Amino acid sequence: MKTKKAMLMVAGALALSGVSAAAWAQRDPAYAAARAAGQVGEQPDGYLGVVGGGSADLRALVNAINIQRKAAYTQKAQASGATVEQLAFTSGCNLIQQTSTGEKYRTPTGEWATRGAGAPTRDPRCV
Repeated sequence: MKTKKAMLMVAGALALSGVSAAAWAQRDPAYAAARAAGQVGEQPDGYLGVVGGGSADLRALVNAINIQRKAAYTQKAQASGATVEQLAFTSGCNLIQQTSTGEKYRTPTGEWATRGAGAPTRDPRCV
């Protein structure tokens, strides 16, 4: 119960400080460890994916991050006149481009790939 209360307090503080919950969640040590271990990766649709089965805790973490991403995409789409899907796709293009060497991402064919020294393989519609 204390953990839930603490999380609510942190979320409230983040809302007041202007730091997005999605950005905060992605600084979570569990997320960073999963990303470094290749257990999660960026997808062309703008959402985080679990590579392989993943534990229930990992799937819950990814789901929480994706809920926060969708909320951010929805807010930005409403402000810009774009659709949520358009904004998510553009974000997916950018997030895949920003992956570091050794990190996982989903290719346009749906396969998981590990980022090498070169540019990642992205959807041809990415600018």
